[in-house]
Order: sequence, then C-alpha cells, then structure tokens
Amino acid sequence: MRAIVIHAAKDLRVEDRPVEQPGAGQVRLRLATGGVCGSDLHYYHHGGFGTVRLREPMILGHEVSAYVDAVGSGVTDFTTGQLVAVSPSRPCGACKFCLEGLPNQCLNMRFYGSAMPFPHIQGAFRESLVADASQCVDATGLTAGEAAMAEPLAVTLHATKRAGDMLGKRVLVAGCGPIGVLSILAARRAGAAEIVATDLSDFTLALARKAGADRVINTAKDPDALSAYNADKGSFDVLYECTGVAAALAGGIAAMRPRGVILQLGLGGDMSLPMMAVTAKELDLRGSFRFHAEFAVGVGLMQKGLIDVKPLITHTVALDQAETAFKLASDRTQAMKAQIVFSE
Repeated sequence: MRAIVIHAAKDLRVEDRPVEQPGAGQVRLRLATGGVCGSDLHYYHHGGFGTVRLREPMILGHEVSAYVDAVGSGVTDFTTGQLVAVSPSRPCGACKFCLEGLPNQCLNMRFYGSAMPFPHIQGAFRESLVADASQCVDATGLTAGEAAMAEPLAVTLHATKRAGDMLGKRVLVAGCGPIGVLSILAARRAGAAEIVATDLSDFTLALARKAGADRVINTAKDPDALSAYNADKGSFDVLYECTGVAAALAGGIAAMRPRGVILQLGLGGDMSLPMMAVTAKELDLRGSFRFHAEFAVGVGLMQKGLIDVKPLITHTVALDQAETAFKLASDRTQAMKAQIVFSE
C-alpha cells in the first residue's frame, strides 16, 4: 500500500508500506479521504512545532474516513464496505486520567501522526489502515469528505462543552481557519445569540459568514474595528481563540465582558497575555485539547443535518498529488480544508 510520509521539512514522499492484518477487536480499513490539518502543515513546513521535532520518518494524517475492508475476531458492529469516520484518539483506558474520565489527557495516548513520543505514532494517511473497532463510528449517509471532518469538528465541540452554558451568549471567534469556522457552527448549534469573527483573510471570513457569523472583521484592513466592543468593560461572553497568536488573544481579552470565558484552542506556542485585565475582569482562561466522546457526537450532528461542513471542503486532490494538497492548505487566500482522496 501507499502512504504519505514526512522525512523532514519540505521532504514529503509517497512510499510503499506493508499491509497489516486486523487482530481481535480490530478492523482493517480501506482509506477513503484524509484532510490536511494544521499540525500536518507544521511537520511539512518546519519539521515540527515548539519542542516537538521529527526524529524519524513518520506517516502523517489524522482526519480520515474509510471503508471497512475486513474485521477481526469479536467485531460484530461493522460490515465490509461500510463507511466509517475514524477517530485518531486511542487512549489507554488504564492510566489515572483515563480512569478519572479524562481520556483526552491520557498519559499513554496513541494519537495518529504525532512526533511527541519516540518512536513516533505513525499516522493514518495510508491506503490500508488497521484500527481498533472502538475508534470507528458509522458514517452512513455522509460523504467520505464529510466523515473525514469529524475530527476537527470534535475539537470544537469539546471546546464548546468546556465553555459551559452558551445559550444567548455573545461570542467572539479569533481566527477563521477550519477550527475557527467549525467553532462558529458549534457555538451556534449550542445557542449563541451573536457571533463575531476576526481574521486576516477575506476568503476565510467569507466562509465564516456563510457558516453563520453575524459580523466578520478583517483585522489586517481594519485593526481598530474590534475596539468598538471594548466599551463598558467589554461585550463578549465567550472567546474562541483559534490563532495561537498573542496579539489576537490580547485583542480578544480587551473585548471580553467581566466573568467571560476564554477558550484557548490555538497552538502557536507559549504566549504572554494581559494578566491584569484577566484578573480585573475575573475572566476564566480554559485550555481545550483534543476530544473523546465528542467525536461520535459530531458524526451524529452531521448525519442529522444539524451541522453542515461541506462548504469548508474547498479542495480535493488525488493521492498522487498529495504535496499539492499541503501547498493548497497552506494558502489561506484560497483554501479552507484540502482533502486527499485515497479511494472511491
């Protein structure tokens, strides 16, 4: 089978790898579609992010859908040919955080396409993938592209759960990449009354408006526009910070009302923040990292037509053109989510 392997920054190869057989409780999958994520781009452009660096060749990818190809012993919920969304999250189920009900904080997490541990956790961008049956969620009724969006959608659903009560709240979304736009969809589904979105790209902001943002602001063209929300100690109840950029976080904090909730999703590295404003406004700063149960919830919301991710899928390319997908995904003037087709 063919797999998409990163060797170093800008050294992306499609290589042959052996096909594996499913064991007990596992399924072998024929990969359908894979979406290029921000972390994939960090490996492609920089060989890693922060202190996480490539130390050996690694198969990329963790946003995937697939067709069941074979089932191992004990698997009764899936049949050959069935479309499934595949969660990349494989917590151990036995460490102290798993036992406390925090599987996304698992001490022994095996998350597809991660160079955090060594040896690295190989990713899912391969024509044939063996996965635990528990990772697979029936995606009947969805397209393969929609099913592959379950992973980033789950990220934003987890953040929305971390925010608490959203009904009637005013929401600010900083950064309108895929996570930002999916945050708009999640916040609206949770009952947000008003959503304002900021970004540097008119292209992404147009998609944010299509996803339901009430107002979009290009902070490159109008850097002071957000300041109108700063009066009387601020306007917003909830901030989805999806950039990982200190300036965006600071601007968002200035527009937050007292006792608002900041959801930090952006992973740009360590940032400084205006701590006096956080203290004086009694703001809650809440990290949001990955997901678990929200993966299946997201698939269900898409199947019921309650969240539509199709407009976010702007480019689809063949496996032979894998590097083109990475280049497209890097250009925020024309791409939101670039996906790679592994099989029809």
